[in-house]
Order: sequence, then C-alpha cells, then structure tokens
Amino acid sequence: MRSRPTPATRATATFAALALALAACNGADDDGDNGGNGDDEVAAGELDLVSEGQLTVCSDVPYPPFEFEDDEAPSGYSGFDIDLVQEIADRLDLELVVTEAGFDGLASGATLTAGQCDLAASAMTINEERAQNLNFSDPYYEAEQSLIVLEDSDISALEDLAGESLGVQGQTTGAAFAEENAPDDTEVVELDQGPDIYTAMLAGQVAAGLQDLPVNLDQAEEDDRFEVVETFETDEQYGFAAAVDNDALIEAVNEQLEEMRDDGTYDEIYDEYFAID
Repeated sequence: MRSRPTPATRATATFAALALALAACNGADDDGDNGGNGDDEVAAGELDLVSEGQLTVCSDVPYPPFEFEDDEAPSGYSGFDIDLVQEIADRLDLELVVTEAGFDGLASGATLTAGQCDLAASAMTINEERAQNLNFSDPYYEAEQSLIVLEDSDISALEDLAGESLGVQGQTTGAAFAEENAPDDTEVVELDQGPDIYTAMLAGQVAAGLQDLPVNLDQAEEDDRFEVVETFETDEQYGFAAAVDNDALIEAVNEQLEEMRDDGTYDEIYDEYFAID
C-alpha cells in the first residue's frame, strides 16, 4: 500500500555549484531549446549497466515517503525517489530493479564501487565528502531537518534536550547536524535505520529523534503518538548517485530529469507526495 502523501517545505539552497546545477535542469540549452530529445542524448545501449536491459537501483528501505515497499508497483517499491527512477528507467527503455542496501555503504560509495547496483536512490544529500567517492546527478529535492517527539513530551526544541538522549540514523547529515547543534550534554544515539528512531522513542531509549523533515512528517501523519516540534533549514539537496567514474549514466539521468521538469512529470510526482492540501 502507498503511504499517504504528506506536506513538506523546501529549503533555499546556498551551495553555488548545486544551485547552478538545479537551474540548469530548468534552463534552455545552447540552442535556446527547452528540454526534449537532443542529438547528444545518451542512449540506454551506451550505458555500462550491472545487468543488460535493467537499471539496478540500491536504496535503504524503508524511508517513507522517499522509498517503501509496495506490492502494487512494478518494482515492488514506491516513494518519491523510486517513482522518479522508475520514470527515468521507463524513458530509457530499461526495467527498474530495486535492491535494498544499507545507507552506510551507499553514502561511502562502497556499494556502487562493488558493482552491486548502477544507481543509488536513497534520499542522499549531496556534499563534498560524499562527492569524493560518488558521481552525483543534478539535485532533485531540497530538504530540511526536523525534531520529532512523543505527543506527551515536554520537549519542544532542540535546546530542551540538555541531559537527554537524541536518536539519529548513523552516517547521515541529520546525525552530523545533531552532533554540531544539540546541547553539549545531549547523548546522540546513532541507529541503523530511520524507523529505528521511532522504535527507540516508544521504548523509552531516546527522548526525541532528529532526521529529514518529510520522513518525520510522514511518521506523525501515520501515528498520532508522534509530533514534529521544530524544523531546521540546512540547505541540503538530494541527488541520485553512481560510481565515481560512471559519467555516462549520470549524464543520462540528468537528461531525463531535465525532460521530466520540462514536460511537467516531475511536478506530478512531487505533488503526489508533498502537495499541501
């Protein structure tokens, strides 16, 4: 079953290079044409893929609304990330195959370098450290961090966590933000997956959780025991990622993202998950 779409707000990007890349997705090409199939478009047959005729995508599942299991979807998975790469695969005449993988291996580049998949689609923030080992696409989503608590909690802001414990997913930008901004005496507890934060909160192991805003909003929408009490503008942008030397695949992904923006498909997928009623 699909998770209900939930509202999310966008942060303003301040990384100049990423902002230029995002603008390029919406801008005209050198001939003044907007989008469309150009003579220089990369064909699927020119791509070096793990399996011929397939786009194999690794993702750390579940992480709704970006990726979650869905028996009714062609790949067995849905979510904002998955729906985008499904559209990309379809436009390249490839079958989408989704493989679950740990976020640590995806963010470090180890999973892609080992040839386990062609592309990582896992709500991954583009940053300089990761870009040393990964080849990122143009940005496709602007994100914020957020603080979630149990509804009956006395905590209403990050500063209230002095002397308390805070759950985060390990090796994420949320974990880094917590380490840098939580009170000095807050115990930051790193967990394996995003949903583990909510389990730890219900078990009384941590007092609150900090991770991507849409994910926390989705949890609060699905379970009224949770409440998002604070958001943080962190100027993050997500990108799909390939092995560091796989320029051809990233070029093909960027071409399809540009066409999807130009013909309205990107907005349709975005609104399915993030439109505000």
